[in-house]
Amino acid sequence: MRIAIWMLPAVVALSVGCGHVETPAPAKKEAATVTKYGVPVKAGPMDNILLKDYRPSPSLVVPVTNIAKPAFPVIDAHTHTSMSGIRTKADVDAWVKTMDEVGVEFSVVFTNAQGQEFDRQVELYKDYPKRFQLWYSFDTSNADAPDFTASTVAELERVHKLGARGVGEITDKGWGVELGEKDGVPRDRRIRFDDPRLDAFWRRCGELNMPVNIHIADHPSAWKPQDATQERTPDFQTFALYGKDVPDHSELLGVRERLLAKHPKTKFIFCHFSNQGHDTAALARILDRFPNMYLDISARDYEMGRQPRTMRAFIDRYKDRIMFGTDMGRDKQMYLDWWRLLETGDEWMKGRIWWPYYGLELNKATLKALYRDTALKVLNFK
Repeated sequence: MRIAIWMLPAVVALSVGCGHVETPAPAKKEAATVTKYGVPVKAGPMDNILLKDYRPSPSLVVPVTNIAKPAFPVIDAHTHTSMSGIRTKADVDAWVKTMDEVGVEFSVVFTNAQGQEFDRQVELYKDYPKRFQLWYSFDTSNADAPDFTASTVAELERVHKLGARGVGEITDKGWGVELGEKDGVPRDRRIRFDDPRLDAFWRRCGELNMPVNIHIADHPSAWKPQDATQERTPDFQTFALYGKDVPDHSELLGVRERLLAKHPKTKFIFCHFSNQGHDTAALARILDRFPNMYLDISARDYEMGRQPRTMRAFIDRYKDRIMFGTDMGRDKQMYLDWWRLLETGDEWMKGRIWWPYYGLELNKATLKALYRDTALKVLNFK
């Protein structure tokens, strides 16, 4: 027994010295099972599908209501020459044909032009004076010039004589009025809507009864990280402002309030629900404060269709302050999709963004105001 005990360390030492001792491999841990809503999540072929490619096909069997024409002839208060692909008079003819087919009586066209380009577009649309209204857009790239204010007002008066009946769509997403990231203007030199250099211009718009369509900020999701928590699909990451040298969403909306307070005699139409359609209670408070503030619903079908009851109540309440607009080209189906969203109670309509839409089923009085009556009151048809 003593010999056996004495020899054991030697044997161990010899083995170590020869490199033959094997360390036991740690036991493999089984991956923890993830359970969501009581269902174990397992790997499978869908793990290879990219989010941007995910287009679920619903199994729901629900009513589909097709509306060929809206309940009332429509005034579309938000279209663009560029986005509608208008380059020739033949393009204008084709647009009028589509408008006739879908029940759009009249369209406000944002030319994004001044000077000779505005004059060219006047010629482009001149065959249809009762179907289109052209709006002017000014240039702020020379905002530091001594004559900027005077020349901008002078151009406004010139295009008004040529038939311009409004100004817009004028944009500031944070880079400055009618400026973008590529312009590279330092933040402390960017011109804002409440800038004193624009005061005389806004006053003159009021005197000429030329409403102004303003795009302030952007959808609030633009300020959120472009990660798995992002609200809008990757198709919209082109609008991302997260981490960029721009004021935040609330700061830009603060500019809106100062503008409205400074120029109570000018009518301002804030497009896309003023990029506050995600919070209709807050938007309602601003509307209540400023009677010269109006809205259009353009390109915010996804904000409306995912909260149909909330949005229906909001539009019912403010129907004399809200106008219909598209801002999505001139495709026939695009118009028909709007009629279905606004007029029916259809459920789970495929939308442009991540979530499905649910019809608002607006009543006739609200539809009439939204489609035309508010526009007839706010726009200048003289």
